[in-house]
Amino acid sequence: MLHVRVVSPTAVTERLVEYLTAEDGVINLAIEPSAARRPAGDTVQFDVMRSAANGVLAELRGLGLYRSSSVIVQEVDAALADTTSRSDWRATYHGESAPVWDVVAANIKDTAAYSPSFFALLAFAGIIAACGILTNSQILVVGAMVVGPEYNAIVAIALGIEERDRAPVRRGLLALLVGFAFAIAVTLLFALCIRGLGKPAESFLHGARPVSALINSPNLYSVVVAVVAGIVGVMSLTLAKAGPLVGVFISITTIPAAADIAVSTAFGLWSEALGSFYQLLLNVGLLIIVGALAMRGQRLIWRRWLRVRGEPD
Repeated sequence: MLHVRVVSPTAVTERLVEYLTAEDGVINLAIEPSAARRPAGDTVQFDVMRSAANGVLAELRGLGLYRSSSVIVQEVDAALADTTSRSDWRATYHGESAPVWDVVAANIKDTAAYSPSFFALLAFAGIIAACGILTNSQILVVGAMVVGPEYNAIVAIALGIEERDRAPVRRGLLALLVGFAFAIAVTLLFALCIRGLGKPAESFLHGARPVSALINSPNLYSVVVAVVAGIVGVMSLTLAKAGPLVGVFISITTIPAAADIAVSTAFGLWSEALGSFYQLLLNVGLLIIVGALAMRGQRLIWRRWLRVRGEPD
């Protein structure tokens, strides 16, 4: 269930309330005339079942409330009400409701903020991954995958492609280019310091680099993991399931590949650096392409299902 708070211009409120009153998926409708300031208007609050949310939010957009007013949507953690007797409140398909696309897009765009912390986290993740490569510690490499914020930019680019909006695609690609370049530069400086101090692990110096070898050798399994991770990542976002999304973070070889470029370069391992570069391009490219296709596929599947049921999509 979602809780929606709208600041509605007085001229629009009557039509809005009339629609919401007739919509079966809307409950707890409350209107406070002239209660809002900045922007001024009437405050309208209500709860809506997820299965009806896309139609309701589309109506709000059609009334121009996205442009001229304020629409706030919040997730309801629990509702202490008996909804089992109302078929219109039930999920649409085998216990699964259609993604609330406006909320999905808003969440993706909100996390696609390329502030200084975005670039700093990439650099810190690169250093952690470099420590894992130098010490052959898979745990540290996994930790770096979780720290890295690059998936926010990747999924924002995928959304921009799916919505045919070039602006977020340009911003995301530029953020990834600058961010990975910065992370590689910082990690290279760190690796050079380790080399200058003579502190790399003996096993690394003697060519025992199982972690690095796994990262800098893209193969069929790299493709399979990137494709599946791209699908799972989008499904996690559209269905608001955080657990699988964390799994995506620790399965995609982006930050480790960037770190291995830097470490291999610092130690003059040029073929390994090139392999890691290919790994980075492969993973980022597939995550973007598969992410965009997965979003489009989900939209088409749900649209077809809702039309079969005769419901608004």
